[in-house]
Amino acid sequence: VQLQASGGGLVQAGGSLRLSCAASGRTFSNYGLGWFRQAPGKEREFVAAISRSGSSTSYADSVKGRFTISRDNAKNTVYLEMNSLKPEDTAIYYCAADLYGSAWNLDYKYDYWGQGTLVTVSS
Repeated sequence: VQLQASGGGLVQAGGSLRLSCAASGRTFSNYGLGWFRQAPGKEREFVAAISRSGSSTSYADSVKGRFTISRDNAKNTVYLEMNSLKPEDTAIYYCAADLYGSAWNLDYKYDYWGQGTLVTVSS
């Protein structure tokens, strides 16, 4: 499967952005999906994940209550709605797909990765 992330940009603190990740290739609904991010000089970290059906989600504590992950299997797209953005949310955001639906917050279990989209939050 190939993943294409989009929707990043520059936003002021307190603002919102919605990231999208479009998938092509094999059956989209077979994959668990996740979002990760990597800030300058830091390691990649888990942000959010969603189950194959979309009925279950998981979030990092740092984004819980501010970010929402969702998916539209008919459109082969996963979304990350980001509200109340903070300067510390500045990072490159990556979407990832997991064939077995068991990866959740474990980046090494994801099989496919998108190219990333940059989110910059100004103070």
